[in-house]
Amino acid sequence: MKVTRSILLLLIIFLIAAFFILDLQQYMTLDALKSKQHAIEAYRNTYPGSTVIIYALVYIVMTGLSLPGATILTLAGGAIFGLLWGTVIVSFASTIGALLAFLAARFLFRDAVKSRFGSRMQVINDGIDRDGAFYLFTLRLVPFFPFFMINLTMGLTTLKVKTFYWVSQLGMLAGTIIYVNAGTQLAKIESLSDILSPALIASFILLGFFPMIAKKILSLIQAKKIYKNWVKPKVFDNNLIVIGAGSGGLVTSYIAAAVKAKVTLIEKHKMGGDCLNTGCVPSKAFIRSAKWLSHLNRAEEFGIKQASAEFDFSDVMERVQHIIKTVEPHDSIERYTKLGVDIIVGEAKIVSPWKVQVKTQEGVKTLTTRSIVIAAGARPFVPEIPGIAKVNPLTSDNVWNLRELPKRLLILGGGPIGCELAQSFTRFGCQVTLVQRPSHIMIREDTEVSEFVMNQFEKEGINLRVGHSAKEFVIEKGEKIMMAEVEGQLVKIPFDQLLIAIGRTANIQGYGVEELGITISSRKTIETNEFQETNYPNIYACGDVAGPYQFTHVAAHQAWYAAVNALFGQFKRFRTDYSVIPWSTFTDPEVARVGLNEREAKEKNILYEVITYGIDDLDRAITDSEAHGFVKVLTQPGKDKILGVTIVGEHAGDLIAEFVLAMKHGLGLNKILGTIHIYPTMAEANKYVAGAWKRKHAPEGLLSWVGKFHGWRRG
Repeated sequence: MKVTRSILLLLIIFLIAAFFILDLQQYMTLDALKSKQHAIEAYRNTYPGSTVIIYALVYIVMTGLSLPGATILTLAGGAIFGLLWGTVIVSFASTIGALLAFLAARFLFRDAVKSRFGSRMQVINDGIDRDGAFYLFTLRLVPFFPFFMINLTMGLTTLKVKTFYWVSQLGMLAGTIIYVNAGTQLAKIESLSDILSPALIASFILLGFFPMIAKKILSLIQAKKIYKNWVKPKVFDNNLIVIGAGSGGLVTSYIAAAVKAKVTLIEKHKMGGDCLNTGCVPSKAFIRSAKWLSHLNRAEEFGIKQASAEFDFSDVMERVQHIIKTVEPHDSIERYTKLGVDIIVGEAKIVSPWKVQVKTQEGVKTLTTRSIVIAAGARPFVPEIPGIAKVNPLTSDNVWNLRELPKRLLILGGGPIGCELAQSFTRFGCQVTLVQRPSHIMIREDTEVSEFVMNQFEKEGINLRVGHSAKEFVIEKGEKIMMAEVEGQLVKIPFDQLLIAIGRTANIQGYGVEELGITISSRKTIETNEFQETNYPNIYACGDVAGPYQFTHVAAHQAWYAAVNALFGQFKRFRTDYSVIPWSTFTDPEVARVGLNEREAKEKNILYEVITYGIDDLDRAITDSEAHGFVKVLTQPGKDKILGVTIVGEHAGDLIAEFVLAMKHGLGLNKILGTIHIYPTMAEANKYVAGAWKRKHAPEGLLSWVGKFHGWRRG
């Protein structure tokens, strides 16, 4: 492939160079065309078929090589073939030539551009996938944009070849007709500026807005179609109704209230949603207690001969509930009421695009609203495995109801939730078996990251059963057993309590989504566009119910876009920015990531360099007896631009923040290296990995000369 690219590139360079060396551009002037017009017409009269073929080939080659002269050739088409046939021939020849330039740019340069500007190109390609035909049509209509630049630039995108061809032919047709028609009156033209008057240019510019106007009209038609069965109220009780008081719903309602909109937040269960009540807050409280116990078991590492603790598991779980109660006021009805949010505790049901019915203890009432934001969250997914119901499985929702530590806990799922709880329960003295279908846990991370955590798990006594697929749950002689398949063989895994942790499924039922006909994606989430908008233009969704990420901080991030677009979208809309999304798994060691890892970079064919710094070399990690883990950074080849970072180690979730900031604002490793970091802190690891990158890219030739200079100075 590289050889073919090189040959094609050399051929193109040779042909372009020959054009200028042989001074062929002298024939692509208005004076040259006028002087040769009679000779060309005479040849056409004698050999009409050959004239068409030669002319078309010359036009195709000129445009295919992006050489100057297309305007003169178009005029020549009118002069030689007349308006009708000149337009037909020029239209096809110019489009075919443009297609060749498009394909050449795609073949020669797209992969290189993608590897160097991956994230930026992704944003552009997302726009092309949505509106590529509209963009191209507009560019073709407006004469300010050189067509050869359009051909080459579009070749670097994901625009489909077929779309490029037909849009180009259609978009260039108006300009082609004007120039071909001018060519039929060649004698009257003194300069190319005579062809396009200011009024005509203005007309083209106005015409260029036609695709966007057409798109807007199409959107209005589609909206009218989807609303045709509903009666829109003349007045509204609310500017916005938000369904669900988790992270997404709370942030949405807060923003709406902050801009003085009338907003009602409806929650049927508990304020704060999963994160406060069954997710982030209780799990981190649980992890903290477990980690404290793990330090006792490592007493000798800290110079303490012996340390022990007595605890009752029920006290630990009561502490978890106490932590929830302590955080609860942050998400409380009282707080949000003071912020200006009307809150209703009850079950919401969307009964029309502008009406929400709420069932409360006092009865049922219906509220009207201009816009709706669905933030209904998600729930643990429980697979349909034979016999699973009779073993009464736990999930991340109800595991916090435990007050007695299971002797043998079987955890199904090796993702973040499963891994965090497996390690914590083990540290409390539970015999934990972690079953995972793939060959390693934490499958979104690079292999060495997964293996690092797996090694720690095995040291702590977790029974890892990777490559095992759950087939059936049975009870034999009063003992619960999971039948699992591994390498084609069935094995029995006995347990006392089962915890399901294999993902979460969006809450899309029970509040009118099906009845209204809101579109559901293939992932079984509410489908939204880049503005968090559903197929109903005034109904939005954010958080776990919409995806694609199921993180509390992403729900809050999406909520800003949902709120602003719902309230001000008729004036200005904002596309949700997913360019820099961080996350962390709070195992010990923690695993945090932002951007690409090696697995994803390879899948996307993005070129990268890797630089790694071992935290075992960090002074603060050594003093804390936490000298393990690493910081792994992917950069553009030869550049300090950060493509992605993975940190494994103590406080990885905190350390990653510096890289999130750097990636968000386009700061490279040189900027991190030039930033003062307090000594001794774990954060120095970020500076040291930047230093490792700098050493790897040191200018050895220059340093050699500098060494000689210093030697000369010494005499």
